[in-house]
Amino acid sequence: MLEGKAIWRMQIDEELNDDIQLPISNLTKKLLVKRGIRNTEKAKKFLSPNLEDLYDPFLFPDMKKAVSRIEEAIVNGEMILVFGDYDADGVTSTALLVEALREKDAMVDFYIPNRFTEGYGPNENAFRQAYEAGVSLIITVDTGIAAVEEARIAKELGMDLIITDHHEPQEELPEALAIIHPKIPEGYPFGELAGVGVSFKLAQAILGSVPLHLIELAAIGTVADLVTLQDENRVIVYYGLQALTSTNRPGIKMLKEIASIEGDVTEEHIGFAIGPRLNAVGRLQDASLAVELLLEEDIDQAKHIADEIQSLNQQRQQIVAEITQEAMTIIQESNDKEDSVFVVAKEGWNPGVLGIVASRLVNEYNKPAIVLAIDEERGEAKGSARSIEAFNLFENCMELKSLFISFGGHSQAAGMTLTLENVDKLRKELNALAQEKLTEKDFSPILSVDFAVHLSELSLDTIHEIGQLSPFGMGNPKPLFEIKSQLPSEIRQIGSKLNHLKMSFQYEQTNLDVIGFSMGDLYPKISPHSKIAIVGELGINEWNGRKKMQMMLKDLKVQEWQMFDYRGTRHLSKQMSHLDSGKSKVCLHYSDISTNDLWLKEKFLCIQAEEWSSQQKTSNGNVEELLLYDLPPKLEDLTVILKSVKPKFIHVYFKTDEQNYFSQTPTRDHFKTFYGMIMKRGLLDLKKERTAYANKNGWSNEFLDFIIKVFLELQFVKIENGVLYYNPKPTKKDLTDSATYQLKLNQVEVEKTLYYSSYTELKNWFSKQLGISNLKEEVVHGL
Repeated sequence: MLEGKAIWRMQIDEELNDDIQLPISNLTKKLLVKRGIRNTEKAKKFLSPNLEDLYDPFLFPDMKKAVSRIEEAIVNGEMILVFGDYDADGVTSTALLVEALREKDAMVDFYIPNRFTEGYGPNENAFRQAYEAGVSLIITVDTGIAAVEEARIAKELGMDLIITDHHEPQEELPEALAIIHPKIPEGYPFGELAGVGVSFKLAQAILGSVPLHLIELAAIGTVADLVTLQDENRVIVYYGLQALTSTNRPGIKMLKEIASIEGDVTEEHIGFAIGPRLNAVGRLQDASLAVELLLEEDIDQAKHIADEIQSLNQQRQQIVAEITQEAMTIIQESNDKEDSVFVVAKEGWNPGVLGIVASRLVNEYNKPAIVLAIDEERGEAKGSARSIEAFNLFENCMELKSLFISFGGHSQAAGMTLTLENVDKLRKELNALAQEKLTEKDFSPILSVDFAVHLSELSLDTIHEIGQLSPFGMGNPKPLFEIKSQLPSEIRQIGSKLNHLKMSFQYEQTNLDVIGFSMGDLYPKISPHSKIAIVGELGINEWNGRKKMQMMLKDLKVQEWQMFDYRGTRHLSKQMSHLDSGKSKVCLHYSDISTNDLWLKEKFLCIQAEEWSSQQKTSNGNVEELLLYDLPPKLEDLTVILKSVKPKFIHVYFKTDEQNYFSQTPTRDHFKTFYGMIMKRGLLDLKKERTAYANKNGWSNEFLDFIIKVFLELQFVKIENGVLYYNPKPTKKDLTDSATYQLKLNQVEVEKTLYYSSYTELKNWFSKQLGISNLKEEVVHGL
């Protein structure tokens, strides 16, 4: 048995109906239904997004007012300032609107607040600087909905303020000339636009048509900000990815080159390559450089900026790695490693990357994590938090809101500032809440599996069709499929460091390759004869013009106990080198462990068979892994022990002394031959005739000695001074009355059952002793 790293949550398999009348597979129809798409019209729109499905930007109640004021500013030659944010959504929002305004010949500049000196959102000093620079109209993008005080200052200074934002509105709204927000006031039909999506709608209204030349910027910010990829967002990203694939924008071309993006650009390229690089700038310095890259028209200058951004991204990666390692060290070396929620803090940490560090801690430990940078001068700690699905970070922290100077976020992520004296209080009280609300299972990651499929249901065409559900993301996750327990036709480690896992599964003419990146450590934990259940994402691998079905592995399970067969090996230590030590690992031995095998005591609790009962009481009888070091005298001896445990793994070694265990066993005919000879001759001088007589019959001396020992025990013969004499009046007895003969029979049965049996025969024997039936699995496999 091998447990999965995650809990596989199988989504409810809703019944398929005939409301989707399209020439697509039932598999694809079921995926659409799971995404809330239940009729033909909605399915067509989802599978074939159309620009005509974009909503009229003037459905925003304040859009007309905003556009009118912008047009007035352009006509009057007023200075317009686009006030953005330092993340990827913010910088793309800024670049998009600046470019749209420049197209209308507006006098426009942009401003991105510094994360470290100004923090998030509009601020009084920035607004006053803008006023002194002659700005009369400020347009915020991806920020501003909480800027109540800053809006008052703008009004006081005589500057008009247009707010475009998508973040959750507060109880009090800023007093602005116009607020363009998909959720307030009610009226706009889609409330989940990213900041750049709102900026795109404003650009659409200003320019009078859908600005397709800007849609690539909208796609980057939409994917990077992790908003739901449904409805209008889906249309934006669908066409934005096409635009990114054939882009002529110098800055994006250089980003693609640096990130080695070739061919069709996907949402994953944005999420793992383009977005992180744009985000890296604002995490380390002023994010204006990222906006400049997106607006740059000269290819050489764009390359120079892109190289600088790449350098910043590499620095960011190094800083994240260092802080993550430091945070993990703090956790491991403190008394808090058993905490349900980790709160780690240190002076000198870069606040701009702490969200990433928190995410890595969550991935490593499957526990909520808060990572804080200490500012001794201010007596404050500032940082970010990430959580697990079962623990709502926002709700639980709001129960402790008195501990924070500032706090904001949602269920899975948050940012916060608090006094240094409250850090320990936060750790203590959050852990108390977590212990009250969470169970042990809550700390396991969760994989939401769409449904189980059989290999017979898969084909290149089906997987290609499933791909039409892309772009994938929030609200439209990449489908996860389970393939039930099946014996792989191949399993091996791959990669220069053998740190990846490759498996192949076959059913009739269907072949599926499975790749598990960074899962190579699982290879020695899977018996070659074990059936494996897998969960992953289906795709198509194309190499040298040949296409093959492939699954990217997310998790696997072996749902039956496993047997690892080391019988006859001379390299046990090497083959078991991957095993860690543990109290639940037990080595059972009947004879003493040889000197060469004393390393076993470092990995196993070694128990001699005669001490089994008392030792088991000491270890509470919890045996997950059982190593059978040598053969028992009788099968019953081992059976009794096996009935007292339920191991997930049995390692079969059965170390043998070849001289004792690989010898021939005399048959009754051999005994008759010898008895006839001794009865006829009356005696046999063992000192003179033993070897010659054995050789004459093709026996070894040990073979002959065994027969003699049995006859001596049965008193069929007697020995005096090395001479064996026939007993003319023996008591009638059977060979089985001899203890030596009986021991040999037991040995033969033990060897035949445990040592000379095939893998399948031995595993079946163990299953029977463990009270486990293989019938159910065999029937299912047969079906």
